[in-house]
Amino acid sequence: MATDAGVAPAQDLQGLTALVTGASRGIGKAIASELLSRGADVVITARKPGPLEDAVRELQALGHTGKVAASPGNAGDAAARSAAVALAVERFGSLDILVNNTGINPVFGSLMDADLDAVRKIFDINVVAALGYVQEAHRAWMGRHGGAVVNLASVAGIRSTGVIAAYGASKAALIRLTEELAWQLGPGIRVNAVAPGIVKTQFAAALVAAGEDQAAAGYPMKRLGTPEDVAALVGFLVSPAATWITGETVRVDGGLLATGAM
Repeated sequence: MATDAGVAPAQDLQGLTALVTGASRGIGKAIASELLSRGADVVITARKPGPLEDAVRELQALGHTGKVAASPGNAGDAAARSAAVALAVERFGSLDILVNNTGINPVFGSLMDADLDAVRKIFDINVVAALGYVQEAHRAWMGRHGGAVVNLASVAGIRSTGVIAAYGASKAALIRLTEELAWQLGPGIRVNAVAPGIVKTQFAAALVAAGEDQAAAGYPMKRLGTPEDVAALVGFLVSPAATWITGETVRVDGGLLATGAM
């Protein structure tokens, strides 16, 4: 969380526990750092144990107030989801915040040429696994104690791209899922989504292959996003400052969708 020099970040998540999926790098790791800086204890998950442990060491080295632990596993694996949720409750005593950040996009181009098995995999990880994590969190803690959920959607789930169509369709489904969950789980559990534009991560590398300046030219802010841009918004949405916000999908896109040009 960006702050003025000499000003400590708010500790408004002190005593809370968060689970952030897909957090070994990029947006997920930045979100974990944001929540740790605000006092939360955080469990991070990712598919590969090595990079996940590297992320734990990097986050610990930042000297945040909150503690961090890792639970390796594939988001599409029910046992891995259960283990991550159980670790949060057993290690830190609660699970108050869930951030569904894991996402995949192996399919580009026309849907007429898309491999249907790959499309099924996109929806399984980007939508079904997110619901699975919410179900686990609800059973283990949030159903009795309340909490906050944030799903990582995309501007591609709001407006068609023609390039990442299957991914966009999955994110549109995630946005709709967010609204339905907010209705079903309120008032105890708030559920929101954030919809980033292109963020400078390894995940988005294919979208900026022609150069960052060219990719950013259509954005009113004339730059691409950073993981920290997204993390700051997530930090707000799970904080006490957002207690009357649920069922929303908040864009963090440098003004891209305001242009109508996507």
